[in-house]
Amino acid sequence: MMYYKFKLPFAFLLSLLLMTSCGNETDNLITDETTIDNFGERRGGPRGGGNGNDGDGPVTQMSHTIATDWMNLFIELDRYATGMRPNATARAIAYIGLAAYETAIPGMRDYRSNENRLDGLNLDRPGNERDIKYALALNAAYADVIDHFLLHLPADKRNQIEDFEQTNFQALSQQANNREIEASLEWGSYVAGEIIAYSQTDAEAEAQVLEPQPTSYEPPVGEGYWTYSADAERGLFPYWKSVRTFVITPDETSTIPPVPYNENPGSNYFNQMREVYQTNNRAKELQNEELWIAEFWSDDVEGLMMSPPGRQVSIANQLIENENLNLDDALELYLKLGFSLNDAAVSTWADKYEYMVMRPNVFIHKFIDPAFQTNLYKFIYWPNPTFPGYPSGHSCFASAAAGVFIDEFGNNTRFTDLSHDGRTEFLGDARTFRTLSEMAEENAYSRIPLGVHIRMDCTEGLRLGYEISDAVNNLSLKRSSS
Repeated sequence: MMYYKFKLPFAFLLSLLLMTSCGNETDNLITDETTIDNFGERRGGPRGGGNGNDGDGPVTQMSHTIATDWMNLFIELDRYATGMRPNATARAIAYIGLAAYETAIPGMRDYRSNENRLDGLNLDRPGNERDIKYALALNAAYADVIDHFLLHLPADKRNQIEDFEQTNFQALSQQANNREIEASLEWGSYVAGEIIAYSQTDAEAEAQVLEPQPTSYEPPVGEGYWTYSADAERGLFPYWKSVRTFVITPDETSTIPPVPYNENPGSNYFNQMREVYQTNNRAKELQNEELWIAEFWSDDVEGLMMSPPGRQVSIANQLIENENLNLDDALELYLKLGFSLNDAAVSTWADKYEYMVMRPNVFIHKFIDPAFQTNLYKFIYWPNPTFPGYPSGHSCFASAAAGVFIDEFGNNTRFTDLSHDGRTEFLGDARTFRTLSEMAEENAYSRIPLGVHIRMDCTEGLRLGYEISDAVNNLSLKRSSS
């Protein structure tokens, strides 16, 4: 058993939720605007990337299309990559972003390589740099790294990678001579191979990706601690705190201990459990906006939805298109997003297995209602997430990404998320947000009406993610940076 798998074909359709924008009340929110005070507004001037050349010229003048097209394919395939979510997916996004960025770096005159910053990453400069067509090189690099890092894809899905590479090659090679084609493919494949080799020096990650629910792990016993009741529920990625980070380690992030476990009605802990019980059931009974929010942000179910880190890539794709970034700025955004998501997974999972906070389903069954079922359970074959609750991974991924987006686009960017456009198996109709922090906060809150997290899980995840994205945003990637 991995994260979650699609349990049964889902034909549950709702027609009463026809709203196309969110109107959350303030008592539903997880935090306030002071959370994002450290993030700046839009950097730079007009973009114009979408009108650039897809294959020729300096990278700064090129269209983002080659990058967004490949990352859109990543999102499509992410849904079917089993046994990865969420941690191995976040790691994959980081290495894919790193490979693309380093492939284009010889043509990104305003940007620095990560080679001197990341210990063990060694890349030779291309001897025939003037012959490289960067769209062609990126096409080769993306194909190699996406094929490598997306695990357990069905054969027909994996074949889409090669088909897409060949389709792009046929179009892009029309703009190049044989010497340029050879140089471009050689460089893209070389960088991809070096990034893959670099990833494999992280022995901890390589081992855990192959065995995400190790039988060697037995959770400590304690009052209110998370535990498992069958092998299918064994801890997922319990040793992930030892995986490589790119910017900030779990030892460098701060942590706030959870509210103490308490079975007494009226206690803070009990009240948070009761909030989940009441909110989950109200959403289910009324088929209201809270159910829409819960399902819209779920992204839990393999085969049905993209992964939680993948959802942030989907948002990035849309923002890049909406804001018309040039290729170099798009590659920087993907790089920082991947670093932030990866490091968020490492710190979040370090805290999860430190504090061992149980899931609401277990507590509610014992102390409130033995018949309780989460709003997630209709999609899955196991009632409880197979790892501790505090802090919430969804919430941390949401703010780890939002902080990067805010730094690039400014918080006051109105955004409509079309990630699940056209889906009818769950409530995926587009939702509109006045600010990017509002979007992250709703993502965090969604775990309460879904029934899988209590409020303190979401609050701490959101706080931690912004701390991580703040560190990522401080990276000095531009040559003009101080």
